[in-house]
Amino acid sequence: MNIHLKILLPDQILVDARVSKVSAEAPNGAFTLLPRHIDFVSALSPGIFSYADTDGEEVYLAVDEGTLVKKGPEVLVSTRRAVKGPDLEELHETVDREFKVLDDREKRVRSAAARIEAGFVRRFLEIQGVE
Repeated sequence: MNIHLKILLPDQILVDARVSKVSAEAPNGAFTLLPRHIDFVSALSPGIFSYADTDGEEVYLAVDEGTLVKKGPEVLVSTRRAVKGPDLEELHETVDREFKVLDDREKRVRSAAARIEAGFVRRFLEIQGVE
């Protein structure tokens, strides 16, 4: 029994294959799915995603945030960006350089937007005479 893995990017299907296991990183830690694993849904953290093909050979990818859904023999992964690579060290560098840096930028942008919104609300309440 195998898992049917599909990794979906916004503009293409990166992987559509039969595999024997899937390993990924979630916000609360890494996990591995085998064919008889219960149905499962998880958010994915930027990190290394791997799967073993039907011959048992490991394939590694650097993936951005995303969602993984396992239902029966199907595992669907939806992510904004993913990169295949033969060199695991290079993939770790890709995650650190491209995916995690963007997350830090997004956090700063969200924080700045929240400060602007709070300032707007505070000024609006001052204009209305509410303290």
